[in-house]
Amino acid sequence: MKITVLTLFPEMFAPLFQSVVGRAVEAGKLNIEIINIRDFAENKHSKCDDYPFGGGAGMVMMPQPIGSAIEAADPEHRARRIYLSPKGETFKQSKVFELVNCENLLLLCGHYEGVDQRVIDLYIDEEISIGDYVLTGGELPAMVVCDCVARYVEGVISDGSLVDESFAGGGLEYPQYTRPSDYKGLKVPEVLLSGDHKKIDDWRRAESEKLTKARRPDLSNGGKL
Repeated sequence: MKITVLTLFPEMFAPLFQSVVGRAVEAGKLNIEIINIRDFAENKHSKCDDYPFGGGAGMVMMPQPIGSAIEAADPEHRARRIYLSPKGETFKQSKVFELVNCENLLLLCGHYEGVDQRVIDLYIDEEISIGDYVLTGGELPAMVVCDCVARYVEGVISDGSLVDESFAGGGLEYPQYTRPSDYKGLKVPEVLLSGDHKKIDDWRRAESEKLTKARRPDLSNGGKL
């Protein structure tokens, strides 16, 4: 899979190339390209924003630099083009499973008061929001999408880890424990030390259901992720 990110602040993406995702990129299992939109501006000072028509606070990202960047990065429109926006569809696990089947993703990071609507009309396939709040730009949401999708690219993480985690089966994950078995008076549940895999599976399933019912009853009732 290839993920192309268009941004005004490419230096913000350095942390993305650490840990699991970084190792996947180094191993060639995933290709992440960060493109600076400013490189495509056709004005003297590489200006990429201007005042909004009709007045109002803030600045709006201009269509020309973004359009030129998209056309250069994806000339044949082979990528699923996504604009990270608080007006978009809320990002959920079901969307992760959908996007991981795409060979190419292109993520556009807005900034300031957003991008000229004509960019969305001409170039964007869908808008995605990571939650009901507003950030200073689309860089953090783009990293969230990259990280979530990258985990499901073949060979990045073991299949067993992906099966048992929260949301994979529609609910929240059961509690996890490791050594020592007694920490400050709190002991690991005895069933996990029993070696009886059926009892362990039953305990984990029951704990998962209990947590999901208490914290996310919407998921307990068959809510879609």
